[in-house]
Amino acid sequence: MTKVRVGLVGTGLIAQVMHLHYLAELADRFDVVAVCDLDRESAGACAERYGIPAAFTDWRELLEHPLDAVMVLTSGSHAPIAEAAARAGRHVFVEKPMCFSAAEGRAMVTAAETAGVVLMVGYPKRYDPAFARMREETARLDGARLLRVTTFESPLRPYVGHYPLLPRAPLPAEVAAALRQDSDERIRAAVGPAASELERQVYEMVLLDTLVHELNTVRGLLGEPTRLEFASLALDHVTVMLRFGDLPVAIHWIDLPSIARYAMEFALYAPDRRLRLTFPSPFLRNEPAMLEIESGAGGTSRSWRTEEVIGYESGFKNELVAFQDSIVTGQPPSTSGRDGLRDVILCQAIVDSHHRSAPVDHPTGTDAGAAGRDAGAAGRDARAAGTDARAAGTDAGAGVTDAGAGGTDKGGRSG
Repeated sequence: MTKVRVGLVGTGLIAQVMHLHYLAELADRFDVVAVCDLDRESAGACAERYGIPAAFTDWRELLEHPLDAVMVLTSGSHAPIAEAAARAGRHVFVEKPMCFSAAEGRAMVTAAETAGVVLMVGYPKRYDPAFARMREETARLDGARLLRVTTFESPLRPYVGHYPLLPRAPLPAEVAAALRQDSDERIRAAVGPAASELERQVYEMVLLDTLVHELNTVRGLLGEPTRLEFASLALDHVTVMLRFGDLPVAIHWIDLPSIARYAMEFALYAPDRRLRLTFPSPFLRNEPAMLEIESGAGGTSRSWRTEEVIGYESGFKNELVAFQDSIVTGQPPSTSGRDGLRDVILCQAIVDSHHRSAPVDHPTGTDAGAAGRDAGAAGRDARAAGTDARAAGTDAGAGVTDAGAGGTDKGGRSG
């Protein structure tokens, strides 16, 4: 089997809990040859624990190391590292969100396609065996009437406290400030100057950071939405109403910080069958998702329910297998860069719909969220020469925290 030499940028929570663990299990497919983090001690400790020969604090130095692929597991936008890695001829895996704006995403896709390398976005739910069964059952439904998606966020610590995580030092204040400024500029560029402070915060901390999983999973089941009908945005609850042709889809996200009982469910209703796919916290390794199917005999009192555990395979592990397969075979993964780009476009369209109190047709298409997209392009051009923070090696792409460890304390975020 062809082994892929891979380097990791970001040695925080999601790297330690999931990726390094499963890369070690997949030693027949991957050879982890380098790690990088602004926290020198964290990078060195991870390298020592997993027998990784090289550790860096600047991702540019990592890209000069002999590598086939790079995994970008930092907080902030993944665009700077992903573009540079693609231009260097490296295959790229990025944690969600792939970036902060459609403009950044298009540049990432262009860089990867020009270089002829794989660009993949990490969406483990798409690689969960229960999701595959849900797709099979969805295809069998006739006349589905509603898909309801509900996520109950919960505190993170109860789900990760049992792992032997390596300690991390806080960033120097000036570095943290430079990273925060970079992210703020990218977010403002993405949603446009007219967006409110609430819309900017929800865009970054809810839509991109967590709800992007639900959006991508729904798209994996149903394809592309034909209409975004409504969006209600708050920092502790979000509702998004979509339509896929005649099928309405209601997505509800609620933060419940005092209850350590994370839950995410996808409930699809048709006249003669009901499907319910439930996911546990993604930070619990090998905890299975559950598929519940209800049906009955029309015109009688008979009804029944089945519950299926399809398997204990981890979506995190399966997505790494898919990444290696894509590199070896040249076939694009299910969650390619182009697929992830549509999620970012949809997130921008949600803010646009909320701001204008108006629906958006074809919200994953190229014209959705046009105002934010144009602003994002202008912001990206303005940053092309680089900021002082990036020149010092402290841009958002070189961030010390991985995508699952930033800012908020939510138990359902999976990178």
